[in-house]
Amino acid sequence: MTETSVILERAKTASLEAPLSSEKKNAVLLNMADALIHHTEDILAANEIDLVNAKGKISDIMLDRLLLDERRIEAMAEGIREVAKLRDPVGRVISETSRENGLIIQKVSVPLGVVAIIYESRPNVTSDAAALCFKSGNVCVLRSGKEAFSSAFAVVSALKCGLKKSGVSEDYVNLVEDTTRDSANTLMTSNGYVDLLIPRGGKGLISACVQNATVPVIETGTGICHIYVDKAADLEKALNIVDNAKTSRPSVCNAAEVCLVNRDVADKFLPMLSERFKNRTEIRGDKEVCSIINATPATDGDFDTEFLDYIMAVKVVADVKEAVNHISKHSTHHSESVITEDSSAAEYFTSRVDSAAVYVNCSTRFTDGGEFGLGCEMGISTQKLHARGPMGLNELNTYKYIIHGNGQIR
Repeated sequence: MTETSVILERAKTASLEAPLSSEKKNAVLLNMADALIHHTEDILAANEIDLVNAKGKISDIMLDRLLLDERRIEAMAEGIREVAKLRDPVGRVISETSRENGLIIQKVSVPLGVVAIIYESRPNVTSDAAALCFKSGNVCVLRSGKEAFSSAFAVVSALKCGLKKSGVSEDYVNLVEDTTRDSANTLMTSNGYVDLLIPRGGKGLISACVQNATVPVIETGTGICHIYVDKAADLEKALNIVDNAKTSRPSVCNAAEVCLVNRDVADKFLPMLSERFKNRTEIRGDKEVCSIINATPATDGDFDTEFLDYIMAVKVVADVKEAVNHISKHSTHHSESVITEDSSAAEYFTSRVDSAAVYVNCSTRFTDGGEFGLGCEMGISTQKLHARGPMGLNELNTYKYIIHGNGQIR
């Protein structure tokens, strides 16, 4: 058996063990958070290995995704503590019906079982996924990219110390050490062992999982996120929102990649945006944008690109209808925002844009499990079944029907 298969065998066994109480799970999570802090030096040393190996091979923006420091490790630990505070979804009675024949039918929330996560260069995914899976009653099998493996190994080692200290199986949290395509393919095709596969990474990884997996997959999003500046926008507000959505952390999936500007305010807003982005962010504009400001001429492909960098595609549109039509053709259904003081324009936008998160007068950067009150997240689902948007505890449970009778036959 391969190393990945052995891990899946152990994970499946752990998933079939008697469920832990909410109190026990919360106590374990707090020990896991403390273990992260206690092993900070080990995690930082491992992260330094990853950074040294990655330097010159990936962009500075992507290096920022890989970087850990004491503040980020504390944030990872705090995310685990926040999960411990949340309501346990397992065993929740979603609905109950009493039938005329006396049957009582309950719809009850239950764990999925074994959740596999294939991800790339963000070490914080390791602790987020482990905490959410554990609290929701699942066992996680993590497979990081090779560029983040040393960091992921150190984080998992710390989390396992927390599990061991709590007297529970260390097999609740597992890391695949094989970072080749073979391990990814095994996870994609391990029917009967993997109950759900979640890919977190770039378009190539997500497409490979969606196209090749024989186990259930949640399609998490590449984020070609749009902001539409309406003719009724408060332009100072719009400027601050676009700036935040693009530049606060351009390497993440909820960063805005496209700005659509209503023609009625383009002559005023575009120079404001150009000045704000000066020497910091490249504007790639359509012909009308380039006639108003000094911008790089955009190609058609620029409006279908997740730049993950200090680059934004900008287009002038006639009205909210054209903005919505553009988004419907180019969006990855992650997050979109309209900036307007006109309630009818806002209503038109929110009712017709088909994305997981649709904002009015705020930044797309809020599409995040922590910001949504979920503690942390497993990813941002851009599909419509079974979960959509930031995936927290409830999205890591399914349900079953429990029927109570008293001798009824059909």
